[in-house]
Amino acid sequence: MSDAIDRLVRLALIVAPPMLRIALAVPFFRSGLTKWDGFLSLSPAAAYLFEDEFKLHLFGQAYDFPWPAVFAHLDGVAEILLPVLLVAGLATRISALGLLVMTAFIQLVVPDGWANFHLPWAAMAVAIIALGPGLISLDHLVLSLGRKLEGADGQ
Repeated sequence: MSDAIDRLVRLALIVAPPMLRIALAVPFFRSGLTKWDGFLSLSPAAAYLFEDEFKLHLFGQAYDFPWPAVFAHLDGVAEILLPVLLVAGLATRISALGLLVMTAFIQLVVPDGWANFHLPWAAMAVAIIALGPGLISLDHLVLSLGRKLEGADGQ
């Protein structure tokens, strides 16, 4: 029985990281696609959201975003770039941390979304940070190649 559990754990450690990376990346990437009207052309709707709709809820008050155009561009870029890096497993922990920070900001904008959206997103990001990229990732490939090159140089 112990041998079967060990195999299951090894399999889960191979399968879980890419599944978590994809599950976390999808909602952010889909949202990011709505922010652009073309290559590096932010949609007017995205700018409008940060200028007029989105408010930071702090200490029982709602505040306008400072520099809404800057935040709209940063959000649009991050919602495309971080999920792509995450799915590829490149700069995995940093990408997950970036999405965790974005989730915290989203929580401040939509405080009622914590149970259905923000908590699962945060849990996945923390799990990715804890588990790392896994074996099926570019991070693992780069690290493996680096070790082989390091070993070849030492001989």
